Amino acid sequence: MAAVGDPAAAALRATFEGEVLVPADGGYEEHRRVWNGSIDRHPAVIARCASVADVRAAVRFGRDHRLTIAVRAGGHSFPGLSTCDGGLLIDLRPMNEVRVDPAARVLDAQAGVLLREVDERTQEHGLAVPAGIVSHTGLAGLTLGGGIGWIMRKYGLTIDSLLSADPVTADGDVVRAGEDENAELFWGLRGGGGNFGVVTDFRFRLHPVGPQVMAGATFWSMDDAEEVLRAHRDWITDCADELMTIVVQRLAPALPVVPAELVGRPVIAVAACWAGDVDEGREVLQPMRDVGSPVLDLFAPKPFLAHQQMFDPSFRHGCSYYVRSCDVDVLTDEVIDVVAEHGRMITSPMSSIALWQLGGAVARVADDATAFTGRSSGFTFDINGNTPTADGFEDQRQWARDYWTALAPFHTGVYVNFLMEEGSSRVRQSYGDATYQRLRALKQAYDPSNVFRLNQNIPPD
Repeated sequence: MAAVGDPAAAALRATFEGEVLVPADGGYEEHRRVWNGSIDRHPAVIARCASVADVRAAVRFGRDHRLTIAVRAGGHSFPGLSTCDGGLLIDLRPMNEVRVDPAARVLDAQAGVLLREVDERTQEHGLAVPAGIVSHTGLAGLTLGGGIGWIMRKYGLTIDSLLSADPVTADGDVVRAGEDENAELFWGLRGGGGNFGVVTDFRFRLHPVGPQVMAGATFWSMDDAEEVLRAHRDWITDCADELMTIVVQRLAPALPVVPAELVGRPVIAVAACWAGDVDEGREVLQPMRDVGSPVLDLFAPKPFLAHQQMFDPSFRHGCSYYVRSCDVDVLTDEVIDVVAEHGRMITSPMSSIALWQLGGAVARVADDATAFTGRSSGFTFDINGNTPTADGFEDQRQWARDYWTALAPFHTGVYVNFLMEEGSSRVRQSYGDATYQRLRALKQAYDPSNVFRLNQNIPPD
């Protein structure tokens, strides 16, 4: 251990309900690893918290020993900010209790839960909280950055359904934040990331969804990209809030539902979910499915729970991941030309782009109501340069950078959860000047020493 001796770790372990692991302990290798296989870091101490008391003890331990503190829930941070070298890793995964009150339509979830665990419990009652599209993502990190997903156009971002959150602050104290209690902190937690403390518990409003939805994807050859993108642009103009789409470019994956002759071919797909009546959704989706000459159509009535896991095989644990992201307002012909050109350059079976449609309920919340910014944007680009192993990873990272650079004339912002370690100016850009300054003042109030700095950091004012 580089920063703290064994006696100190032993003292923490003696008061801990969960596990305290150091490099010599069994289980350390398993629990130091994160989802992004390109990240290989070795914390000095891993505190696997089983209770709020454990989190408080861990925060105080890290602060008192002046350790870099990383906080991990699901561990899906693209740049690996949910782990560290030589510091303290506060692992929240053991805190994974989910409680659903179907009558009140309220969800209480601890910080270690994954989206799949939430969906499994809420869908028993035909309810859902707006969340992401990969089921092994952690709910906590997704929420604190904003939270985009399949039903956001109908019900808003994940933070728009957040009723309260309970962070452990840098002093080791527990605070409740909601609209009528510590309201400024509640504002900052909704988009400001992990800058203000370790949130241990979340309470959400639930919404009626499923259990069956009309959802899936239609695929075309990448040769048809321009035609598909223009048709998609026209089709979603003034569409109902129930419709959410993601345009995907990639090499057709080797999955049971993909014909063998299509595997490895460059394709463009329009994936969608209709958060409403299945028959109505079938009617709304049909015009897009009829465009040109699709090579595969996977739209069908299906459990919402299954649709939430559709992208899981494309984002497996242990592969190498790199992302560049930006928002754009409109899919102009010039933007479409860039998308078509760079999509045809994909060479890795795991590289892809996801072009998220925004608008709807997301855009009807005032920009200053939460720390999340970019509500008026039309689309978010998520450009993934990924590989199954380290082989070829640098080439795919460069492809993602080049794609992003080609879109530079059209950038209007960036979603903070899709940032790599890109520097303070990009963090500031993701919030805009007014929100950034407000967040700095909040940081000064709750974490003036910047204890929680291993994140998309907002330094104290």
